[in-house]
Amino acid sequence: MDLEKYLSNFDYEARKKMKIQIPELLELLKKDEVQFVDVRFKEEFELWHFSFSKNIPLNEMPDRLVEINKDKLVVTACPHYDRAIMGRMFLMQNGFNARYLVEGLLGLADYLRGDNAKHFYNSNKKSE
Repeated sequence: MDLEKYLSNFDYEARKKMKIQIPELLELLKKDEVQFVDVRFKEEFELWHFSFSKNIPLNEMPDRLVEINKDKLVVTACPHYDRAIMGRMFLMQNGFNARYLVEGLLGLADYLRGDNAKHFYNSNKKSE
């Protein structure tokens, strides 16, 4: 990706395409059409994470691109979205189709409680 060209052509549609919200992410996870990359530091990930996430810390990403599937949409995430945005941009520059989770990991944790957690868990068990 040519960053200068990307920025010159950046518009409202491009802004929309760089983001993903929780409901769409969960649907894509159910269909196995996305790779969810948690870009937090290893220590943060070890303390808590989602079973469907792969930890590739932002500072390790340049050396670990081979672990990311170019055939799938890649969604980057961190507690809010600052590191996720940087990770997404780096992946885009390296030929990946990538978006970042708008609500962040904290929003995802809040969303996947109670009935939402049960529904997502049960729908994923059926697809295995």
